[in-house]
Amino acid sequence: MSLAGKHILLGVTGGIAAYKAAILVRHLCNEGAEVQVVLTQGAAQFVTPVTLQALSGRPVRDDLWDQEAEAAMGHIELARWADLILVAPATAHFMANLAQGAAPDLLTTLCLASDAPVLLAPAMNQAMWRDAATQRNAATLAADGKRLIGPDDGEQACGDVGPGRMAEPEALLDAVRAAFQSPRLADLNVLVTAGPTREALDPVRFLSNHSSGKQGYAIAKAAADAGARVTLVSGPCGLPAPANVECIEVTSALDMHEAVQARAAEQALVIGVAAVADYRPAAKAPQKIKKERAAQNDASVALVENPDIIASVAALPNAPVVVGFAAETENALDNARRKRRRKGLDAIVVNDVSDPKIGFNSDHNAATLIWADGEVELAYQGKEALAASLIQHLANLFFPSSGEGAGALAKPTPLSVAQSGRS
Repeated sequence: MSLAGKHILLGVTGGIAAYKAAILVRHLCNEGAEVQVVLTQGAAQFVTPVTLQALSGRPVRDDLWDQEAEAAMGHIELARWADLILVAPATAHFMANLAQGAAPDLLTTLCLASDAPVLLAPAMNQAMWRDAATQRNAATLAADGKRLIGPDDGEQACGDVGPGRMAEPEALLDAVRAAFQSPRLADLNVLVTAGPTREALDPVRFLSNHSSGKQGYAIAKAAADAGARVTLVSGPCGLPAPANVECIEVTSALDMHEAVQARAAEQALVIGVAAVADYRPAAKAPQKIKKERAAQNDASVALVENPDIIASVAALPNAPVVVGFAAETENALDNARRKRRRKGLDAIVVNDVSDPKIGFNSDHNAATLIWADGEVELAYQGKEALAASLIQHLANLFFPSSGEGAGALAKPTPLSVAQSGRS
């Protein structure tokens, strides 16, 4: 996607990562974009207007009360000029103001006054990012339609290690390019399963697993962002449904199987992210099982196998494109390759949940996407970023000409790595 002639408003706020703004301006200009930099007062403590003006070829704006510019309502003209607003870095302070609709400076005013898409690249100390107030603000901004890119995880300028590093300029450039692409899954039906299932032992206890549902919900959101009509079939995980996604809440594997089977024939793509229990108790006790009674019966539980939801979809006549997930703890790639073939899946995504950085309940993930003719690594990143990358790969592989019709489609032939431009 060329950025030639696109008007990019780059907002820079007061964090140490502001030095990367110079690299980002150079990348954007090399792509042919027209870049207008807007600095906050804090940002000017880290990077000078002269540097950014020299790279962008345009005077830097930094003052809401600039009498010359505002004589003609300059901030409104600039808000209309922008095709896209990118704030990198976006500090906790800036995010808090924008989440509350406050406009104390030129940059927040422009974000509120513009109809252009707004991308935010959070950057702050790891404790600040994890703070409940920052997380609330991030959730509010995402719900308001702002797209958050990152933050990345790693060593920080303060010496801490954790999430809070600004995404690298190259990743932000990719996000800007993607923002100008036509929705890759426009008018397609996509079904995503997410979360754990619970298999009842008695009215009080159940068998389950550690799945948080975060990755499945992120993939549902990414598919909706790509223009798809998304149905999310979710086990119990307590997460809010993503915007523009129909969420069907279920409890057990049988519940999920029924919900998926009822809708599978209408889908173009089914992505099975849920950690479905392989087995369930053969019988649910009608009353709570008392310890004494369990001890007398050796506390054994008879189990029966649950239906394989994702394999059953793949076995349907005129099946949609079916993508499974594999959470492995050893020999991850070999196990996932065999699983894909055994279940008849078009593709499978595997991650090593023995790694505590990307295991269940983590906000980050790393995975490998495997299909019949190739594999691609999805590097360590936030789960929303990984979800967006995965949807992009699946669109390239299986829907290179998406948006031609709604509902179920004849299964397309996947492209090879070389054909898709991926490696």
